[in-house]
Amino acid sequence: MINILIFLAGLALVASTLFSAIRTLVLPRGEQDGLTRVVFLVTRRFFYALVARARDYKARDRIMAYYAPMSLLALPPTWMILIGSGYAAMYWSLGMPSWYAAFRASGSALLTLGFANVDGLPQTVLMFAEAATGLFVVALLIAYLPTMYAAFSRRETAVALLEVRAGSPPSAVGMIKRFHRQRGLDRLTDFWELWEQWFADIEESHTSLAALVFFRSPQPEHSWVNSAGVVLDSAALILSTVDIPFEAQAAYCSRAGYLALRHIADFFYFVYNPEPNPGDPISITRAEFDAAYAEFQTAGIPLKPDRDQAWRDFAGWRVNYDAVLLALADLTMSPYAPWITDRSQGCAQNRKRPARLLPF
Repeated sequence: MINILIFLAGLALVASTLFSAIRTLVLPRGEQDGLTRVVFLVTRRFFYALVARARDYKARDRIMAYYAPMSLLALPPTWMILIGSGYAAMYWSLGMPSWYAAFRASGSALLTLGFANVDGLPQTVLMFAEAATGLFVVALLIAYLPTMYAAFSRRETAVALLEVRAGSPPSAVGMIKRFHRQRGLDRLTDFWELWEQWFADIEESHTSLAALVFFRSPQPEHSWVNSAGVVLDSAALILSTVDIPFEAQAAYCSRAGYLALRHIADFFYFVYNPEPNPGDPISITRAEFDAAYAEFQTAGIPLKPDRDQAWRDFAGWRVNYDAVLLALADLTMSPYAPWITDRSQGCAQNRKRPARLLPF
């Protein structure tokens, strides 16, 4: 009876580990996996200890740039160890003389080394199955990495191009002023369409390939979270404050953006109001909005005359993404950007579940 129980326990360990690999690398939707979550969380705590000793943001950025890659590299050994342990339990239950012999046979089959021989049909079938399992896990990882880096490249191309328009650090106010100087306020439709597609892309890729959330930009001053915030704030200012014909594409872009950020935030169990009222408080103050309004006036940008209504309209757009934007900026340790990371510290602590249950 004990042999049967150990065999079933080993089989369950192998099956659950394979399911973890499939859910992490293959499943095309944002579904969490407990084992992957533990690996990323343990690695994150190690990197947090290193970051605590960093003197400035650039040093922290250099350290955290290794977090997501190292966490991903920790997954295959973890899976292999668990699969090997499960098969070792099954070998032992089938009559291996010792746990050492079972471990040796399991390692030989899993790594396809072939130095350990087994006798008997059940043990031979098990060895073939384990060798195929090891190759399957390696093939999954090889197929996974190009897909992930292709999504990363698409994301970062748009982020880098935004610097041309929004400056560094990026600013929604600065971007609108730059567009105005180039006489482009009436030619923003293509810009909103591009970023609507970008938001749809990150919504899919950053939930199904959640490690991408933590992959940092090649330039330390760039961040996908900051870029998202600047585009959303720019759309909100155009729709609420700048006196040009209503830009429907800006509204579509804004909705695509805050829905994408919310879906990513859902993956990390952030707390936010999914149906906020336009009058709910936001992190931007009226004084900051008035300062932006004054900058626009000085730059000669046409503005809606009712500043109070413009403020209410702006707040009504910002409230849709304010909480999730700041929480994601805090979670990813984004670089400084006005209206985003200058007020985001601590937002990632506002979660639905305790930290030990978070995915990463």
